[in-house]
Amino acid sequence: MEKRLLLIDDERPILEVLGISLAAEGYEVFTAESGYQGLEIFEREKLKLVVTDIKMPGMDGIEVLKRVKTLNPEAEVVVITGHGDMESAIAVLREGASDFITKPIKEEALLLALRRAERKIEMADLIKQYTLGLEEKVAQYKRELELAQEELLKRERLATIGETVAGLAHYIKNILNALKGGAYKVNSGLAKSDRRLLEEGWQMVQRNIERISQLSLDLLDFSKERVPDRTPCDPRSLVQEAASIIQPLADENNVELRLHLEEVGEAYWDKRGIHRVLVNLGTNAVDACRFDPERGKRFVVAMSLGLEKSPSGEERIVIEVSDNGSGMDEETREKVFSRFFSTKGGQGTGLGLLLSKKIVEEHGGQISFDSTLGQGTKFKVVLPRGSRL
Repeated sequence: MEKRLLLIDDERPILEVLGISLAAEGYEVFTAESGYQGLEIFEREKLKLVVTDIKMPGMDGIEVLKRVKTLNPEAEVVVITGHGDMESAIAVLREGASDFITKPIKEEALLLALRRAERKIEMADLIKQYTLGLEEKVAQYKRELELAQEELLKRERLATIGETVAGLAHYIKNILNALKGGAYKVNSGLAKSDRRLLEEGWQMVQRNIERISQLSLDLLDFSKERVPDRTPCDPRSLVQEAASIIQPLADENNVELRLHLEEVGEAYWDKRGIHRVLVNLGTNAVDACRFDPERGKRFVVAMSLGLEKSPSGEERIVIEVSDNGSGMDEETREKVFSRFFSTKGGQGTGLGLLLSKKIVEEHGGQISFDSTLGQGTKFKVVLPRGSRL
C-alpha cells in the first residue's frame, strides 16, 4: 500500500512538525490549514488516509470526517482531540473515525493509529478484490448454467418430439389396422353379397375416420395458444348437453348416468372448450366402468354442478364427474396428464385429459382428481365465473 495521507490542522507549526516527522517515516504528506482546503486536496489526490484536528474554525474535524466518509466510505480518518475530551472522542468514533489521539501528540501514538487505519484500508481492499472475484465467478457460473439450461431445453425438445412422434405413430398404426380390418370386411361383404358383413365393415371404417378427425382436432387445439372465446352461457345447459352425448355410450354399457345440477347463474366461458372438457371427462368415466374387470358392480357415473368460495371469498363454479369403475393405481395417477398416456390401450390417444387441463387453465381454473384402484375416480373442475372480454 502506498503511504499517502492528508494532514489537516489550523495551526501551521503543528502541520510543519508532523509533516516532517511523517515524511521521515516514508509518508507522502499533503497538508491543509482548513477543512475546506483539506477536502479539495482529498478529492483531487484521491487519498484514503486523513489525519485531522477536531477543533478548527469554519469546518471542524467532525464535519471533515462526515464529508470524507460521504466522498469515499472506504477512507479512514484519524482525529486529533484535546486531552481529556472524551465526549468528542466518542462522537468521532460514532461518525466512523478509524481512531483518535489526544494532544499533546506523541509520535508513537500517531504512528500506531496510522498503522491500524492502514490495516483497515488493506482489509477493505482485500474484501473488495475478493468480492469482485466472487462476482466474476458467479457471473461465470451463471453463464455456464444458462448454457447448460439451453442445452437441456434442446434435449428436452428433442425428447418431446421423439415422444410425440412415437405416440402418434403407435396410435395411427392402431387406426390403420382397424381401417384395414374394416376394409377387409367391406370387401368380403361385397364379394359374398353379405349385407351384415358389409355394414359391420363400413361402421368400422366410419368409426376410425372419426378417430383420425378427432386426433387432428386435438393436436391442433393442444399445439396452439389461444384466448378463450368467452360468451354468456348457462353451465347447467352445458352439462346437460354433454350428458346427452354421453348417455348412449352409458346405456350401451349398462352404466347409470346421474345428474345433480344446482342453479349457479350465468358464466362467461368458451362454450365449445368447456363442452369438450365435460364430454371428455364423462366419456372417460363411462370407459372406466366399461373396462372394469369386476363385472358384478352396478356402475354409476355422476355429473354434478355447484358453487364454492375460494379462500379469498371469490365465488367459483364447480363441476364434478365421478365413477365407481376401475380406478387408478399410483403409477397411473402420476401419468394422467402426460402426453399420449392412456388407460384405454390402443383406443385412446392420451391427449384428452391433457387438452382438458389446458382448456380449464386457459379459463383461469383448476382441474384435479382423486382415484382409488378398484373403487373409482372423481374429477373436479373449478372455474371462475368469468366476464365478457
